[in-house]
Amino acid sequence: MLEDVCAALAEVRSPIALVTNEPFATGLARQYGFQVIVDNDNAGESEAIAMATGEAQRRGAEFTMVIPGDIPLVQASEIEAVLAAMPDEGSVLVPAGDGRGTNAVIRRPCALFPLRFGNDSFLPHRAAALETGKRCVVLDDELPGLALDIDRPDDLAQLLGFPVRTRTQRLLGEWKLREHVSGARDQGPGAWTRESGIRS
Repeated sequence: MLEDVCAALAEVRSPIALVTNEPFATGLARQYGFQVIVDNDNAGESEAIAMATGEAQRRGAEFTMVIPGDIPLVQASEIEAVLAAMPDEGSVLVPAGDGRGTNAVIRRPCALFPLRFGNDSFLPHRAAALETGKRCVVLDDELPGLALDIDRPDDLAQLLGFPVRTRTQRLLGEWKLREHVSGARDQGPGAWTRESGIRS
């Protein structure tokens, strides 16, 4: 999934940094010509973003755009659309398909409000953005690749419904995951996680 996200980002004309301390991800960032912001503490997603935001400010960035590594269908055109919606001062939010999570955030300036990620981050992020008094643009129902993040087994089932064009989808094909999904559904609720051997 991360490689699919990096491939899409590589087509975007903007400085990009991967926040990580994991060797494979670091190598992937270098392969695509991205900067690396090393997260030595590994305290969690929100903490890593707060640290990286401070680093972006020190490097003189005018804005930050945060996207996760679990949105394998994202396309460069969608990222460009989010960037194009960015106000002179304010924010852009892209909710996850279920309306609960946040799959992209632009803040201009960089630390306009703190980010707190989790299962239900979108509404708190929107409230924090509105509290700044600056313009907040919400993009939903327009960016299907950005909308689908892979958090649960059902998300993988949804991913299987799209035409195959990414590394993630091809890997699922190699794993014959469609057959696992079909078999689990035939066995009833709860069988998908148990019988597929995939932990949610």
